Amino acid sequence: MTTWVIEIYLNIEPDRKEVAVIYPKFYSLEAEKRERIINAALKEFARNGYEKASTNEMTKEAEISKGSLFSYFNTKKELYLFLLGYVVEVIESIYDEVDWQETDLFERMRKIGLAKFRIYKKFPHALNFLKGAAHEEAGEVKAEIAATGRHLIADGLGRGYENIDWTKFREDMEREKMINIITWTILSFAEQQRDQVGSFEDLSLDVFREWDGYFDILKRCFYKKEEQEHVY
Repeated sequence: MTTWVIEIYLNIEPDRKEVAVIYPKFYSLEAEKRERIINAALKEFARNGYEKASTNEMTKEAEISKGSLFSYFNTKKELYLFLLGYVVEVIESIYDEVDWQETDLFERMRKIGLAKFRIYKKFPHALNFLKGAAHEEAGEVKAEIAATGRHLIADGLGRGYENIDWTKFREDMEREKMINIITWTILSFAEQQRDQVGSFEDLSLDVFREWDGYFDILKRCFYKKEEQEHVY
């Protein structure tokens, strides 16, 4: 769930083929109208949380009737879980942009961070929704949010560590402990930055420059001396 000015924005829409079967009426709408409804709902849930979010405000901003909204999604919970799934696919689309031939762990993590930045700037409302979900206490959706969080962390770390060149790492330390320290640093930094940013629309490259400093420290700690020439 983690991670310099970039003017590359991705022309992607998450693959919703399976979901489209479940919500055929919603996916029969024009893409612009679907996006309007999704963004209006994402923003309202992000602003007010699950229980206080107003479907009246959503429909007003989306310029549709309340009856139309509930013809697409039967309940508020169903809409929320749809959005949760949508955000998961936005996050997972990050990995389509990463060069998985890169076997240097820290260089790979930088590339994942770069891809995240592009996605965050493309879909700020989705990430603001996810930020709010991380602190959501509503019993109706809390279990689903927790399961989603576990999936995103496990999936992201699994991909990040796959096919890494471990020969670069020191041999006088246990690999598992080194991985644990790197993982804890990544997760703690990501959580800290998530909670500090007001909106992902305002996300700046300074976050990733700061992250480079941590990469440099971790590399100096865990790489063999001959592998430390490249400093971020």
